[in-house]
Amino acid sequence: MRNIMVNISCISLTILMLLIPRGVLAQDDLQKKAQALFKPIPDSPPELKHNPISQEKVLLGKMLYFDPRLSASNLISCNTCHNLGTAGVDLQETSTGHGWQKGPRNAPTVLNAVFNIAQFWDGRAKDLEEQAKGPIQATVEMSNNPKRLVETLDSMPEYKELFKRSFPQEKTTVNLDNTVKAIEAFEATLLTPNSRFDKFLKGDATALNEKEKEGLKLFVDKGCAGCHNGINIGGGAYFPFGVVEKPGADILPPDDKGRFMVTKTARDEYVFKVPTLRNIDLTPPYFHSGKVWSLKQAVGIMGAAQLGIELTDDDIDKITAFLSTLTGDQPQVEYPILPSNTDKTPRPILEVLQEQSSGH
Repeated sequence: MRNIMVNISCISLTILMLLIPRGVLAQDDLQKKAQALFKPIPDSPPELKHNPISQEKVLLGKMLYFDPRLSASNLISCNTCHNLGTAGVDLQETSTGHGWQKGPRNAPTVLNAVFNIAQFWDGRAKDLEEQAKGPIQATVEMSNNPKRLVETLDSMPEYKELFKRSFPQEKTTVNLDNTVKAIEAFEATLLTPNSRFDKFLKGDATALNEKEKEGLKLFVDKGCAGCHNGINIGGGAYFPFGVVEKPGADILPPDDKGRFMVTKTARDEYVFKVPTLRNIDLTPPYFHSGKVWSLKQAVGIMGAAQLGIELTDDDIDKITAFLSTLTGDQPQVEYPILPSNTDKTPRPILEVLQEQSSGH
């Protein structure tokens, strides 16, 4: 009787296998493999242990993010280079800063940046708070200084009140440290959940079409996921640009040695933080040099430079199709009405300077 039952079970399983459309089991394996390599973007920001988020602090940070008076010229805000209307970037090869200077590197997106291992292409800032200090003081960007920044913010009663409400435990609240803490709190809320790939990771096998699934499989099987993985599909490690074959000098400028400028360690020459691929379809141009405007071209370059393989046009087309599924819901941010100047507010400094090096 037991043997009969086993035979019936085997026959039933065989019939079931015949009834399942081809590729379904393979797709299930692909989904499980993807779930092991990647994580979806959450709907709410992570906890900042060193900088607890509050509604007051986020409101203040939002106003500061959009306020051009953080710059010496009163022309450049955080949003200038990390425009929230264009997926957190400025769509320039390199950003234009104080006195029309051009920075040396492409501005990376601020969206989902809270999940990066560090900030800037070379990882010199450990978090968004530390990152925000850089552009405010860099001569090639906002060209301001802490003293003048405090004079500016302290001259406006509305800002003084917002700082007090955001940092109620502190005696002196208007300062550079609290300015960047508030900006960090706001930036931590700039998430893009609910991409079609995130829906796929959460179990919806129909969220991607067949071409996009084939692109995902290639992305994993060819080795792209070796660097671009985790919640941000990048942003979690450092790798040399040109593991197998260095790109040309136009794409990999020889004078920019990446993380070497931070660590002064020879093995870090031309090493950069792996960029996030979230919303990559919306954030050209690509690479730290900003010299490549086509996403398909960027995919081909990475195949040769990082993996040592020549991807076919069909491979590139499918991988690019997959990358398009990484676009999530863009943050809906209402432009704030900023506090008015007073007689005590420092006047703008307008000057044209020669190009200098700093930047992202």
